[in-house]
Amino acid sequence: MIINTGMRTDISAFYAQWFSNRLKEGFVYTRNPYYPHQVTRYDLSPDVVDILAFCTKNPLPMFQYMDLLEEYGQYWFVTITPYGTDIEPGVPPKEEIMESFRKLSSMVGIDSIGWRYDPILITDTYTPERHISDFEKMAEMLAGYTRTCVISFVDLYKKVQKNFPQAREVSSEDRITLGKEFIRIAKKYGMVIKPCAEGSELSQYGADCSGCMTLHTFENAIHGKLNVPSIKSQRTECACLLGKDIGQYDTCGHLCKYCYANTDAASVKRNMKMHNPQSPFLTGELQKDDIIHKARQEKWRSGQMSLFDLL
Repeated sequence: MIINTGMRTDISAFYAQWFSNRLKEGFVYTRNPYYPHQVTRYDLSPDVVDILAFCTKNPLPMFQYMDLLEEYGQYWFVTITPYGTDIEPGVPPKEEIMESFRKLSSMVGIDSIGWRYDPILITDTYTPERHISDFEKMAEMLAGYTRTCVISFVDLYKKVQKNFPQAREVSSEDRITLGKEFIRIAKKYGMVIKPCAEGSELSQYGADCSGCMTLHTFENAIHGKLNVPSIKSQRTECACLLGKDIGQYDTCGHLCKYCYANTDAASVKRNMKMHNPQSPFLTGELQKDDIIHKARQEKWRSGQMSLFDLL
């Protein structure tokens, strides 16, 4: 099976020590975000976990624990955008993240890491022209360290509208303009553009619209086959194999204004104060009314892929 660490929060950036302790102890407790007293226990043994999937804006804190990941397949998405602290107040300088990206690629291999340039949003500061210019500068810096760049355009969820009221939808014209230019630039630097849950409008210009965390993505990362049971995606417009996420909403200290996973800064700060690196929960402890359900887990990996499969 796949354990995902980056859909609800950024475990690599803020909870690396906790995650390393969970790997050492071999299990984690995760609360249902809608029914908090329903708790799922996931075993983290390599006997049942084929791949650990990360989505982070800062992989550096995990570097000291990379030896714990060696028995697992891995796939990393690292998000690097042009936005400053006006939009991403808690994200380190982009030059530092790109340096960490290159180091991480050298550790895990080029097939196990992708760059996310998302969400794309348009403001008076972050114009289409600036996006194109900054994207090329970043692509040049990351050339040779990944073959994949995932893009998406900002979604105006209710949380986003509350925390970032000046955000607006990207027009169809700008989507096509940016998409075409990004595809051209990515190809120049040995990358393929993969739109995330954006339909197929960019496929005619050379984008791979099959999904960003697909079965093929993971099989290519581990150079092996996965016998995956039929699993429905969490979103109808998404073809990705997302796995089980062990994170928690309202715990990401990046505090990006466009984030769908944080309600507000006050909730995040309150929850982060409840974090104990020794606890099986990301925040808090076991409560007397908690009901623990052991997840059904099984190994999916079946063998090595041939050279033909990798093409």
